[in-house]
Amino acid sequence: MAKDGFTDKVRITIKAGNGGDGMNSFKAFKGKAQGGPDGGDGGKGGDIYLLGDKDMHDLLDYRYKSKYHAGNGERGGTNLCSGKGGADIVLKVPLGTLVRDYETGKVICDICEDGAKKLIARGGRGGKGNVHFTTARRHAPHFAQTGELTKPHVLQMELKVIADVGIIGFPNVGKSTLLSKISAAKPKVANYHFTTLSPNLGVVRCYEESFIAADIPGLIEGAAQGAGLGHDFLRHIERTRMLLHVVDISGSEGRDPIADFQQINAELSEYSEKLGELPQIIACNKCDVFGAEENLELFRKEYGERYEIYPIQAISGEGTWELVKRLIAVLATLPPVEPVLPEEDFTYTLPNDLSYNVYYSEEDEAYIVDGGLVAMLERNVVLNDADSMAYFQKVLRDQGVIQKLRQAGCKQGDTVIVGDVEFDFID
Repeated sequence: MAKDGFTDKVRITIKAGNGGDGMNSFKAFKGKAQGGPDGGDGGKGGDIYLLGDKDMHDLLDYRYKSKYHAGNGERGGTNLCSGKGGADIVLKVPLGTLVRDYETGKVICDICEDGAKKLIARGGRGGKGNVHFTTARRHAPHFAQTGELTKPHVLQMELKVIADVGIIGFPNVGKSTLLSKISAAKPKVANYHFTTLSPNLGVVRCYEESFIAADIPGLIEGAAQGAGLGHDFLRHIERTRMLLHVVDISGSEGRDPIADFQQINAELSEYSEKLGELPQIIACNKCDVFGAEENLELFRKEYGERYEIYPIQAISGEGTWELVKRLIAVLATLPPVEPVLPEEDFTYTLPNDLSYNVYYSEEDEAYIVDGGLVAMLERNVVLNDADSMAYFQKVLRDQGVIQKLRQAGCKQGDTVIVGDVEFDFID
């Protein structure tokens, strides 16, 4: 949603940094061109973090830039020098930002506290230099490991305003005027419908106590089905602890205050059972207008036993002090808003396992080996280097791949494919 400069839902693409390649190098001495291996490791790729920032109010920054790539790790150096790590990226978001994986819809995190920092994508590990591949029989390996390559991921970021009190009601009933009277907020106020096109926040203070109130843009009939900007507005009410329902008790626009109240509550319940059950206090506004007194009496008869009703005049501020004191008293009895917890702690990262599968492919007419072990080998093996291929074969033996191939029915001369490496099986 992007109305009146306010953006509360965006989709961005992130990519952690690639790991730097390990170095393949040898010491050089005077009179001896090539000594022992001294290739350093590649640097780790940069990570990507989310950071809660109380001074941000929407996701507007992400409308104009939607792709974020962390820095790549540098290649390892000679003389066992490791490459420099890639630069991290910290993405600041407003409090109340719910982040999901776009493809699966899985909740990654819910940023609700100022300064809360969440690692969402880990950079690739740097490759090992050739010095790591020396053995008692292999004194001068001419190969090194490449760095891990990361993949891009798409995030769905959705802002749900965090406020203690949500001020709701039909358009033009005086919600913004009321917020401007009880807080320092300066929302746009005018005598026409949908003057407010985005939630306005204000801190309301009463002696030593305070709370945050949100003026939620006017709802209309059918909001729960998305009429007007219904879904976009209702989303922001989900974070509130209680509701202040403003009603134009004068019926100055020819509307029935009771019918309006019933309609808004029906929309809340239809959108979410939780919203329909939130505590409500009713502010009957425009009590100074002709006809308001009679309507207020009817309203009290209908709802006086179920709800607390406060007659007010938002423009003059009459009745608002008593209303604020009561809101503070009710809030003291309510629990704080709980963030949406992910099913598990989730971070985009590359697997670090040596698992593998062995099976026969009719299409390729070959035995296939795939899995985490293969991903590791692909980073280590240099096809035109004898030492590298010897290392490749040793890993297959040590990890039991050769034995698994035999058990799968692989025989002398059969074709085996391991990643990009294809060879004839020799038993």
